[in-house]
Amino acid sequence: MPNKRQITTILIGGQAGDGVKEAGINLGRLLIRAGQEVFISADYQSLIKGGHIFSRVSFGQERIFNDYQAIDLLIALNQESVFLHQKELKSDSLIISETPIKGQVDLPMTEMVKKNGAPNICRTSIALGAVCYYFDLDLKILEEIFQEIFQKKAEINIKLARLGYQSLKDRNFQKRKIKSGKVIKKALLDGNEACARGLVKAGLDIYYAYPMTPATSILHFLAKNKERFGLKTVQPETEIAVINMALGSAYTGKRTALGTSGGGFDLMQEALSLAGITETPLVVILSQRPGPSTGVPTYTTQSELQYARFAGHGEFPRIILGPGDQEEACWLSALALNLAWKYQMSVFVLLDKHLSESLSTIDLEAKKTKIDYGKIAKTNQPYLRYQITADGISPLAFPGTKNKVIKSMSYEHDEFGITTEDPKIVKSMQEKRFRKLKSLVKEQARQETIKIYGDKKSQNIIVSWGSSKGAILEAMKYLKKPIKFILPLWLEPLDTKKIEKHLKIAKKIIDIEANFTGQLASLIREKTGIEIKDKILKYDSRPFEPMELAKKINKWL
Repeated sequence: MPNKRQITTILIGGQAGDGVKEAGINLGRLLIRAGQEVFISADYQSLIKGGHIFSRVSFGQERIFNDYQAIDLLIALNQESVFLHQKELKSDSLIISETPIKGQVDLPMTEMVKKNGAPNICRTSIALGAVCYYFDLDLKILEEIFQEIFQKKAEINIKLARLGYQSLKDRNFQKRKIKSGKVIKKALLDGNEACARGLVKAGLDIYYAYPMTPATSILHFLAKNKERFGLKTVQPETEIAVINMALGSAYTGKRTALGTSGGGFDLMQEALSLAGITETPLVVILSQRPGPSTGVPTYTTQSELQYARFAGHGEFPRIILGPGDQEEACWLSALALNLAWKYQMSVFVLLDKHLSESLSTIDLEAKKTKIDYGKIAKTNQPYLRYQITADGISPLAFPGTKNKVIKSMSYEHDEFGITTEDPKIVKSMQEKRFRKLKSLVKEQARQETIKIYGDKKSQNIIVSWGSSKGAILEAMKYLKKPIKFILPLWLEPLDTKKIEKHLKIAKKIIDIEANFTGQLASLIREKTGIEIKDKILKYDSRPFEPMELAKKINKWL
């Protein structure tokens, strides 16, 4: 299998409290300033204390969409990390560990922090100093990063980093130089922060959430920066309270979003139906994790596409967007907020743990976002909240608007918002709501609803969605034959015309998803009649790995 480019992977392994994830992020910052593109993943168990944790950083000169399992450098903060990852080591890999064991470079980090009166978590600063020496990176850049991150506590971390660097230098250790480039002027963000920034760009006023992995850090980021962004964050007592409070603030005219996962989303079903009948604009960030029930709460899946399509009782239209990387998480979240207000409906943004908590470089200034407030009612006209219109979208007004009486309820209603059980009105209201889907067809013509990668003329086609995109794009660099990759960004309504155009002329189609049932393949069959029989499905709660995936695709080709 041809190797198209040089990818280097560093794994930092330890346990809870060792600062593994933070060290991986600081390493990523260091590499970006050395002109490297990076992808960082974090793996941790659902434990308060203990349990193996690792951060994996893959980097190179070109953009990287997924991390790689094969390790070039293992930084082991405990011996368990060596045992658990020894099968992933390359033949020329280097291991830096605490103890002098054959095949490992001993770096007595625990002893060094004790001698300098530093807490045990500072061991990672020693390790990063050693990384600077090994890859011939400028130690001053790491020192600058520590000053930015640790501020008053930077001095001890800088001292320890120098000790780690000097330890390898004193042994005249052979360096493994990497090609340096220009400083990459991009942000290093995980999917959750990218999503949050997208919401902010589209004018977010209030964000509601109850802490639930892997969506929690959206709340943390927005709460920490609420004054900077001029918004409010609220953590209610339950997920039921989250969505009901969100509906209340959207009803008053505030651009509102909420975030949740798994069981939290389960508790929101009745209120989702309320949003459907009241036509309240709402953005729901659903970051998927493996179920059923609590399942594997700190790992990843793509198992809730069909659930989101039919969430809530009764029939009502909704929009589902599925970003495949951190950049798309930003721009599709901004689009979601605009679509929610333009079409007065719930818009779901489907993330998952792998996308939510992995970091990559993105350009936050690549696109400009205009804020769309939708069809706001004119003040000098009589007001019908649920006025029957050709496009299904009624004028929108809010409590307190002069000369406007605002009515909203869970019962079916007439144009004024008054309860009705008249079958003619019930029928006309249901038809009105679903006419929005016809309007969305025109919207899709103006939007990038699918992406095409690879050989656009190839009749061998991959279809997938969400975070599996990253591993597929990386795997495509190691394929023996040309292939076309179709990635739908709009999952509901699915842009069937654009998808059918490609699939109808295909000789081979393979569906790749991180679930057991092939939910995208089922959706495509439902909407187009095209059955995709060949599938690569992964449902062990871990994301796809590029090289393993490349082998499977090559067998299929």
